[in-house]
Amino acid sequence: MLAAGRDADVFALDEERVLRRYRSGRSALGEVRLMAHARSHGFPAPEVFSAQGPDLEMERLHGPTLLQAMTAGEVSLTDAAAILADLHHALHAIPLPAVAGDGSALSGAPLTSRADESLIHLDLHPANIILTEPHGPALVDWANATLGPAGLDVAMTAVIVAEVAVDAGGAYSRAARALLVSFLSAAGVDPRPHLDLAAQHRIQDTALVPGERELVRPAAAMVRHYADIAFDAPATDDDQG
Repeated sequence: MLAAGRDADVFALDEERVLRRYRSGRSALGEVRLMAHARSHGFPAPEVFSAQGPDLEMERLHGPTLLQAMTAGEVSLTDAAAILADLHHALHAIPLPAVAGDGSALSGAPLTSRADESLIHLDLHPANIILTEPHGPALVDWANATLGPAGLDVAMTAVIVAEVAVDAGGAYSRAARALLVSFLSAAGVDPRPHLDLAAQHRIQDTALVPGERELVRPAAAMVRHYADIAFDAPATDDDQG
């Protein structure tokens, strides 16, 4: 076993492959389709070799997570925020996959999604980013991926980061707060229109451990506070050209 996540376990098969298995037994087919679509457009997601029921046989990525690299002082908060924002920008720029009426991505099926939707991850945070060598950051854990507004994805990342800021205390809290502010600036997307929905989705996440749900509302309030500053600040003479 390489890792035990909140709802899945990851096993090393060899140096090139891992097996990711959902404990609930739910099918992973939906996320496989979206991962494959993202990869087909050059997005850094792991390759899936096979999928059956709750089992995914995938490419094994070697490298620390962005969270580990930040904790070790190998990546600055500013650079980490830029990595988060760049992955959002790249993901949301991918052309939408064709989808079926049930929302699953199907090659060749009529496109039924709304014009304002993007491919969104909804769990894009430092612990789900692997800093691979030599290819750079790659995004893992696509269990929540779907189609929706890009702003919802940005709001979800902001809430997850803010949960650490309102909970950890001390240096971790200050670092998370600084990361949140830098991320909002780098992302350039106002999360406030989607913040209530992001908080609702987060609270309903069955993978949250005891105590985490109580952090969501204070985290959302913190995001709103810093978004108010970032997006409502009066323009300076330089901003006006």
